Order: sequence, then C-alpha cells, then structure tokens
Amino acid sequence: MNKIGLIIRREYMTRVRKRSFLILTFLGPILMAAIYIIPIMLALNSSTDHLRVAVVDESHWFEDRFTDNKDHTFVTMPGQPIDSVKEMVKSGVFDMAVYVPPTQLNIPSNAILYSIRQVPMEVENYVSSVMKKEIEDQKLMAKGVDPEIVSAVKTDVNLQIMRMDDKGNEKETFTKVQFALGIILSMLVYMFIIFFGGQVMQGVSEEKTNRIIEVIISSVKPFQLMMGKIIGVSLVALTQFVLWILLTGALYLGFSAFMGLSNPEILSSGTVMSQQISSGNIMSNEAVQNIVQIAHSIDFGTIIGCFLIFFILGYLLYATLYAAIGSLVDNNTDSQQFTLPVTVPLMVAIISSFYIVNNPDSSLSVWLSMIPFTSPISMMVRIPFGVPIWQIVVSVVILAGTFVAMTWIAAKIYRMGILMYGKKLSYKEIFKWLKYK
Repeated sequence: MNKIGLIIRREYMTRVRKRSFLILTFLGPILMAAIYIIPIMLALNSSTDHLRVAVVDESHWFEDRFTDNKDHTFVTMPGQPIDSVKEMVKSGVFDMAVYVPPTQLNIPSNAILYSIRQVPMEVENYVSSVMKKEIEDQKLMAKGVDPEIVSAVKTDVNLQIMRMDDKGNEKETFTKVQFALGIILSMLVYMFIIFFGGQVMQGVSEEKTNRIIEVIISSVKPFQLMMGKIIGVSLVALTQFVLWILLTGALYLGFSAFMGLSNPEILSSGTVMSQQISSGNIMSNEAVQNIVQIAHSIDFGTIIGCFLIFFILGYLLYATLYAAIGSLVDNNTDSQQFTLPVTVPLMVAIISSFYIVNNPDSSLSVWLSMIPFTSPISMMVRIPFGVPIWQIVVSVVILAGTFVAMTWIAAKIYRMGILMYGKKLSYKEIFKWLKYK
C-alpha cells in the first residue's frame, strides 16, 4: 500500500502542477457561473442605442403602422426614392431604412432593411411582425372578418408542469431546463472520462516507450503501478471538480448577493426588492424572476452527489481499460484499434441521450442507465428529471461490481503487456493471457 501511495502522490503532484490544470480549474467555474449570470445581465440590460429608421413604402400599406418606442423612431419618407434614403443611411442621418417595393399583386410580402451595421434582432422581428399583422388584417377584412374579433379570440396558455411523488407532494418542474441540464451533465461525464482516461493511457504508453517502466517494475508490482496511476489521476479529476463546485458556488452567491437575489422573501415570491427597483439597480423584469425561480427549483445537492458517484465509478471503470490499452501499445497511433471498442459504448450513450431527455422513463432509458458501460452518462441525463432511488442504487451497485471485474481483467492484461515491445498484438492473443494465473 505504501508503494501504491507513492505512485498516487507522484501522478497527482505531477498533474496538478501543470499550467493547463490551473487554467482549466479557474476557467471552468467562470464559464459555469456565466450560464447563470449572463442571462440575468442580458435581461436587466437589454436596452439598445436609440435608432432612427426611415420607412420608404411604395406599396402604401405600412406607412403609418410602425410606432416609436424608447429604442427606435420610425420616420416615414413618402415619395422619396430609395437610393437617396440609402445615402442618408450611409451619411448617418438614419441608422437604417425599411424599403417595401411596389408589387404587381394585391398583397406586398417582401421588404428590404438597409443598414451599414448589424441590424438588432429586436428591430428585425418588430418590422416583420408589424408587416405580418397588417397583411393578416387586410386578408381578414377582405373576407368580411373583423380583425379585432380575431385578436380578442387569441389566447396564451400558461402550462405549468407539477411533479407529484408517492406522498402527494407537488413540485413545479421546467422541462426545457431539465433537458439542458441532462445534456450538459452527460457531456461533462463523457469529456471527463475521455480526457482523464486518455491521460492514464498516455502516461502508461509514454513510460513504456521510454523504457522507464522497466525500472519502475523492478520496485513495484504491475497491479500496484496500474492502480496507483488510476487513483492518482482520479484524484486530480476529483480535485478539479470540487474546486469547480466551490468557485462556481462562490461566484453564484456573490452575484446573487450583489444583485439582491439572495433574500429568501425575494426568491419565494420571484420578485425583486422594491427599493432596488425604485433606485434603478435592478429592473422589474419577468425574465429575471423566471431565471431565479428556475435556478431554485433545481435540486443541486442530488445532482452534484450523483454526478460525483457516477463520474468516479465511470472513470475508474474506463481508466482500468485505458491503462490496459496503454500497456499493449508502443505509441498512441497503435492504440486506435483497441480504443474503438472501449469508446463505442460511450458514443452510444451520448447519441442516445437525445432520446432519453424526451423519454427519461422509457424502458430503453432505464436499461441504458443500468448497463455499466453506458450508465455513467445515461443516468446523468435522467437525474434532472427525477429518478427513483432504487434505480440509482441498483445502477451504482452494478457499475461498482463491473469495475471490480474489469480491474481483475485489466490487471492480467497489464501484467503481460507492460513489458512487451515491438509486437503487434491481436485480440486472440490477449484473450489467452486471461487464462494465465
């Protein structure tokens, strides 16, 4: 155990001192916190520069339909040729110009928006919606239908989704957020396994190629070396992930306190403090309320706990296989024939995740979250939607048992392959090694 501890310490210290580790450790929390912070900041500061928009309508359908607001002013230019108005845009008299060409048909359906800079999406959508509504109203009146009656009939439906448990407790869920969380978590597990598992394989392969392994094996057993590398790299990954959680949480709490979103009364009501609204620090915006409500509807404790369990077990399972592959090859190029069978289950799980998020309780989703080679990814897709405890426990037990079995198999392959050089190995020969005691 002392020798395994020395190997773990060597692998751990070598990697955490690298500049790439430090960069990713501090860059990751910033990116994750930005997922929460940026939408709120955009919602609070969604105003744009005031724009002057010229309207040249040769169809005469929309001349008086565009209304001004705090973000843009529309100026109708009747009888002005479009070329002269375009020159005004170039000279800065107007920021942009809407041009509706004459049409041979009764209904104009085309328009051009001229600008020397990128047109804000808000303006683009507004112009399109105004033209669409006017054309629809004219069509309705041509059929003898009052557009006001149609507008009065239109109704928006606010559909809430409430998840009930066996005790009758209800909790509002947000399917789109769960969808996004499931995909993000599955991609994180996939990238962590591939990245850190690849580090194990690369480390073993490099030591074998440089013949350093011959010196190391003279002091430790192959199994001790393999387990030391696997555990050492896993501690690096765990350290990085824990630092991500702590730093992201600090950024989240700091931003919430700064913006006044951490008060329990505010969070329960989904509103912002009136004094901050009146002082102009925070705008009364429905989007901000929704973001805060959604953020506090997520069970971060369960998600983080399950992520750690399935990531660690999934990594250990695949790291043993990557270590065995590293012992079989003399360079990374030769490793492709052996890594393909290992990565196929991961790819299947990633591809299937887009089906799972739509049907998290289907039979296929449940089976994929139970099969040990796909469960680290598939289960994390399902976790945000709510998974019965017994399914999580069964999946963890199967995954842990498979890791133990794969460790026994990988140790046999590692012991035989670590000192073999310059020979192309086949699967048939590798299977023979498994029969040796």
